[in-house]
Amino acid sequence: MYTNKEIWNVTYPIFLGLLAQNVINVTDTAFLGHVGEVALGAAAMGGLLYICIYTVAFGFSVGSQILIARRNGEGNYRSVGPVMWQGTVFSFVMAVVLLGVMYLSAAPLVRMLITSDDIFHATYEFFTWRIWGFLFAFVNVMFRALYIGITQTKVLTMNAIVMAVINVFLDYVLVFGAWGFPEMGVRGAALASVIAEASSMLFFFIYTYCKVDRKKYGLNRFGRFEPAMVMRILRISCFTMVQYFLAMAIWFVFFMALERLGQRQLAIANIVRSVYIVLLIPVQALSTTANTLVSNLIGSGGASLVVRLLHKISRMSFLIMIGCVALCVLFPQVILSVYTNEEALLRESVSALYVVCGAMLIASMANVYFNGISGTGNTQAALILEVFVQVFYALYIVVVGMVWRAPVDVCFTTELIYYALMLAGSIIYLKKAKWQNKKI
Repeated sequence: MYTNKEIWNVTYPIFLGLLAQNVINVTDTAFLGHVGEVALGAAAMGGLLYICIYTVAFGFSVGSQILIARRNGEGNYRSVGPVMWQGTVFSFVMAVVLLGVMYLSAAPLVRMLITSDDIFHATYEFFTWRIWGFLFAFVNVMFRALYIGITQTKVLTMNAIVMAVINVFLDYVLVFGAWGFPEMGVRGAALASVIAEASSMLFFFIYTYCKVDRKKYGLNRFGRFEPAMVMRILRISCFTMVQYFLAMAIWFVFFMALERLGQRQLAIANIVRSVYIVLLIPVQALSTTANTLVSNLIGSGGASLVVRLLHKISRMSFLIMIGCVALCVLFPQVILSVYTNEEALLRESVSALYVVCGAMLIASMANVYFNGISGTGNTQAALILEVFVQVFYALYIVVVGMVWRAPVDVCFTTELIYYALMLAGSIIYLKKAKWQNKKI
């Protein structure tokens, strides 16, 4: 059984890494928020469309991470490298294919999803630059899976700081045309993110070559491409790939509903969503820790301790979130002013922020238990639960956002329903289902 200190030692580098990584989303929103509502809407829609596709690779890497963590827990270290390298090749091939498909279909796809001409043109411009990041981001997630799986997470912090610093600098100079750089607006934000992801990939390769015991983990030789190894990863990750894609696709439905309410409602939603993403960082860090520690624990013969471990991690997550929510409730306009200096927009965003804060208290526990299910290797069960919850989410947002055309704060109440159902479903599964002897 892991102690609180051991849990935190794995978690805090992931937390710092996620914090720095999310600077990309936050800074894009913050800089473009000062350009105008159309640019802000384009970043929201184009960024979400990018992330929907990116989550396919992220889901594949989570399956790889579970398998790496299980081998690490078993002490079978030399089997880690083949999972990493074979998975990286498959992920990069996915990147090339999806880049080509998205580049050719971007115009009709964006036109189908967006009604406003101004937001359509800006979103198309942002998206066709942003998708070049697939070539680097799809490799980066495999390095992330490696280091989380073997619980050497400190490198994630260093990597993310490098990526964040580069992105913030390039956002400033390319969006506004500072220091002699061209003024590129939304294209500048997209290009800054792509270069930051390329820098991240280069950092991972250099660090792995110079600092990691490559022989111990079987990383010192690549060997031939092994379809059997990729299929073994896919048997676990195919469900997480679909799960993560659906989780982001439903967000896109949410923003499609708000885009039809007008530029102001979409701008409010994008600002609040950006704060939401920051609030999710400690939850995501502890959920990722839960995922890998559960897999390591089962690999070392500790399946009977899994539920106790998840209780401990969820309690930590809830207490941290109480502090985060308190800051948002006490100083809402200070936090929101990072994204815009328009007083009316600030005032109109506060009520939606309060709704999100309520949802985050439930999310702090729901995400931990849900990721614990994936950590057991039962990714199919996690997918079924995700689909079940999203059916309610989609019906709610269609009725409230598209039929009733309710304001953005009412639309955000769907997050309360989503996390409440996820929490209940996850706890019921962990108590009632037979997951203890899952072999991967």
